[in-house]
Amino acid sequence: MASVYFETSWAILSTIGLANVLFGFIVSGITAFSPVSLIPIIVSAAGAVANGLCYYSFYADYPLLNTAISSAFADVMWMIQEAGISFYSYAILVRVLRNKDRVAFMSLFWLVIVAIFVLRLCILVARVKILVSGEPELKRIINGLHVGYFTSMALLECLGAFFLLRKFSAAKTSSLQASIAPTLFQHLMRSTEIRLAVLALIGVTRAVAYFFQPSMQKAETVASQIDRFVYTLECMFPVMILWVLSFAKTNQDQES
Repeated sequence: MASVYFETSWAILSTIGLANVLFGFIVSGITAFSPVSLIPIIVSAAGAVANGLCYYSFYADYPLLNTAISSAFADVMWMIQEAGISFYSYAILVRVLRNKDRVAFMSLFWLVIVAIFVLRLCILVARVKILVSGEPELKRIINGLHVGYFTSMALLECLGAFFLLRKFSAAKTSSLQASIAPTLFQHLMRSTEIRLAVLALIGVTRAVAYFFQPSMQKAETVASQIDRFVYTLECMFPVMILWVLSFAKTNQDQES
């Protein structure tokens, strides 16, 4: 018998994503829409869809073809959610970096994105094969792919944070030399450091958890429950971006 949707954690995670979308539109309405403000909305919507499709694929009783298709779409949505967070740094850096720094950042960023895409595509194919033909030996391969996938996520966030911190530090120094209060730059630097620490920790923790996770999409062991807990924190993360955007808008209004 299929589990009732709201008796599963996927329903709660999907609801968190929908709530974040609502908060994102509220904040964007206050601060004005921009590529940066759309990122938490997009990643939250993708997470909400992915978690709903995960229930459809692995917890409900639907035809095999339907579950295989929904599983594939869920993997695509998860990739948008998990890799999309790093586009917050990207949207800022493509505007402020110049010359060699810009070329270096964009080259490294898209190289890691391609690696993430390839790894997620392999996970998608392997997962569909398990659903269609029941090849249990692929579960170990999927876990290994997830280790590389989440390690790449942590690396991507470290890359963006490195360039952001360099830029914010230089701007803070310039504001001090010009006798301008560097409050905004201090806040942006601290928020970037916190985001780096949290997202890198999430990526590493999920990589380690998947190394010890035997089953597919079910929290049946300590490692898989830790992974589910860390993923819940990841679903909440867009709130931090919205908070930073709200603070930056408030600071801008006060200065003007």
